[in-house]
Formats: sequence, C-alpha cells, structure tokens
Amino acid sequence: MKTWIHTPIVDEAAYREEVETICAVYETAAEMHMAGIHVVSCDEKTGIQALEREITLMRPDREERQDNSYERHGTQCLIANFEVATGKIVAPTIGDTRTEEDFVRHVQETVQQDPQAEWVFVVDQLNTHKSAGLVEWVRQSCGIETALGVKGEYGILENMETRKVFLSNPCHRIRFIYTPKHASWLNQVEIWFSILVRRLLKRLSVKSTDELKQKIMAFIDYFNRVMAKPFKWTYKGRPLQV
Repeated sequence: MKTWIHTPIVDEAAYREEVETICAVYETAAEMHMAGIHVVSCDEKTGIQALEREITLMRPDREERQDNSYERHGTQCLIANFEVATGKIVAPTIGDTRTEEDFVRHVQETVQQDPQAEWVFVVDQLNTHKSAGLVEWVRQSCGIETALGVKGEYGILENMETRKVFLSNPCHRIRFIYTPKHASWLNQVEIWFSILVRRLLKRLSVKSTDELKQKIMAFIDYFNRVMAKPFKWTYKGRPLQV
C-alpha cells in the first residue's frame, strides 16, 4: 500500500500561480540569501509525545529492543524554520500550545536573528498564520502606516482573506507566501520533520516534556552542524511529463 496527499483543485489558474510562486522562491533562495534576504519554510509539528519506553540497548550480537508498553508524560509543539538556502533550522521554538500568540512570538524571535533583513516565510493556510495579531506585528515592524480597520467588520483586519493579502504583499520587508490548501507537501520543512521523526522521535525515550525539549534542541544543534544542506528541489510547478 502507498499513500499520498490528494490536493483538490477548485481554481486551476490560481492553484498554478500559487505553486509556481513557491517554486520560484525556492529556485532563487540561494541568490536571495547572498543578497541578505532570508527564505524560510515554517510550520508546526504538534502533539510530539514525551514517551518513556522500556529499551534494551543493542549489543554486538543483538539489535535494540523496545517493549510494547510505554508511559506518556505529555506533548509538545515544535515550530521550526527550515532555511531553504542553507538547509539549517533557524530559531526553533517548543511549547505546550500552538496559539495565535505562540506563532506571532515565534516569528518575532525568528526575525530577531537578523532584525533589519528581509524575511520571506513559506507557510500553509492555518488560521494562526493569518491572524490579526500577526498583521499588527508586521505593520509595526515594517513601519507601515496604512490603517488596518476592524477585525470582523472592515479593512485589512476584516477576515482571513484580507489579512492574507496584506501579509503576502511583496513590498513588505517581512512577508508570507502561502501554500495552496491541502498542499503541505510544497512546504520544505515537512521533509525535515520526517527526518526528525526517523532520526530521533521514533526511538526516543524521555521522562518529561522538559527532557523532550532538550533532546529535540540537541538534535537540531547536531543537525545544523553535521547534516544540514539545502534540499534539491526540482519541481517547477507544472505536471511532470511521462
């Protein structure tokens, strides 16, 4: 059995434009990085369980063994930025929740790594990625004087679509590019999440969420020093020819 993500397409032209925009940014990410522009693929990995397992370590004549039973010690949410040009994880944050405030704080801490530079965030269309709080912070950080209106009534803050238009404005120093709905496979950080699962989480045993945080952050530090490299992104946004 094989599984895949089916992306229902309502508007073919709009879908192709969104996909090609993302692919074009990936293709030029190295040049943008040299010009001081950071392109990061950002998303949350939620529900990471702090599991305490019974493990018998491997020996020269025996594989590692794990008991079927385990004890749960809570969950954590990792918000990670995969820097497209370098392949490194930038300014990761780990916490108990993934609220609007959590994401805004994560973006703030990310931008603080190079506060005067341009930042491009590739994200999916989760509601917290198009929040009023994020709009207000981007407006303040970029020195934009445009009136925002009132959430739920009128103006830029009216709804998620109006906020998305503002946040994706290419004239802003900090902007967001959104993957089409049901197309998270276009977000490169999802590839890195699979590396995290295979290399660390699948065999991890911890006794608390604090220990889980420490293990994840230690793995990210090791990954950045030893394993990080850009993904070879060959998809151009058009159907493959067979």
